[in-house]
Amino acid sequence: MDTLPADLLQDEPIFAPEAFNLTPQQAELTARARRFGKAVLAPRAATYDREARFPIENFHDMHGEGLLRICVPEEDGGEGADFTTYCLTAAELGRYCGATALSWNMHVCSTLWSGLLSEDLEMAEADRATHRARRSRHYRRIVEEGAIYSQPFSEGGAAAAGAIAFGTEARPVEGGYIVNGKKIFASLSGAADYYGILCTERTGNEPASRRNTLYLAIPAKAEGVTIVGDWDPLGMRGTVSRTLLLKDVFVPEDAMLMPRGVYFQAAGRWPHMFMTLTPTYMGLAQAAYDFAVSYLRGEVPGTPPVKRRMFPTKQIAVAEMRIMLEQTKALWFQAIREARPDPTREQVQRAYAAQYTVMENANALATKAIRTCGGQAMLRSLPLERIYRDSRCGSLMLPWTAEICLDRLGRDTLYKPGEKDE
Repeated sequence: MDTLPADLLQDEPIFAPEAFNLTPQQAELTARARRFGKAVLAPRAATYDREARFPIENFHDMHGEGLLRICVPEEDGGEGADFTTYCLTAAELGRYCGATALSWNMHVCSTLWSGLLSEDLEMAEADRATHRARRSRHYRRIVEEGAIYSQPFSEGGAAAAGAIAFGTEARPVEGGYIVNGKKIFASLSGAADYYGILCTERTGNEPASRRNTLYLAIPAKAEGVTIVGDWDPLGMRGTVSRTLLLKDVFVPEDAMLMPRGVYFQAAGRWPHMFMTLTPTYMGLAQAAYDFAVSYLRGEVPGTPPVKRRMFPTKQIAVAEMRIMLEQTKALWFQAIREARPDPTREQVQRAYAAQYTVMENANALATKAIRTCGGQAMLRSLPLERIYRDSRCGSLMLPWTAEICLDRLGRDTLYKPGEKDE
């Protein structure tokens, strides 16, 4: 017997607290994200996608929900979420609006990297004290004012993959740095209050080195900051990732989000930091499956209540989707639970495998959902078409694209550290 309409029911969690032994904080934050996602993000998602407009209203509402401060330490007024807790929460948001969840990740990483990750890494006690004082100023902006931080990464070369030094440079001057450079695919362009810029410190004519990477918070209104170009991509349209230009921008030294040398240390010792894009796509994978089940049961809001579940081909397809979803969830959950400084070789390989699996399977599930549900499911009036386009973008994202994951996983499996062919 039918009860409440499907759109009024609370969605089941992606990771059930009892089954996955979630902590009370993880259970509470994921439930909060699920309620917020269904009530606030889902109804707006189509508009942001259609207009390629940044979901600034979502971010304002996230401030009220405490989500902007999720990884801010408790002593600074935040939720104090660790890596796993953040990932689980982000996945729940991703199932309702991929562009919002992906943009939110760029914001949260400024607090995750400067907070939890930095605390796990080595630095002199004086440097740590200075860092904590500096980051507290950034955190107050987020907690009290709802400030939005971004994290422009890509430059169009090999720097974002960690192969060479960043081309954006910071030259020391009295009281700070002069920054020059360009960041492409700069999510939140025009919406963020501060851009967390990864750049290379250069003094004199010495060669650029990855060891000299700085992580600086540059105010969006600083002189010399401009945004250029259009934004009309296949998917993730609401991220509004236009090109960011930096021309002789003065940045005070206390704008550092990490102390000198700590980002380079983090990139080598905390590799799971580069998995933070995956939660959005874990959510999209769940969303594709959810849509297919609801559609075949005749429960998608705005469509006729016609059931299509009685056909064996549909049943088999849903079973195959469920198997793929469960495989993806199991591998990804194990990988994010293993995030820590100095992981084992096996754990790093599993992280590559999880990254590849989530990014590829999210789109594979969306593709199968479209084929299984039929022609009406690809109409833009329904969310599956957007989920398909958004999910296709994941495999392309640096620093761990699908190709990079395959290359590193194959090489690191066949060659132990220090081995080479004569």
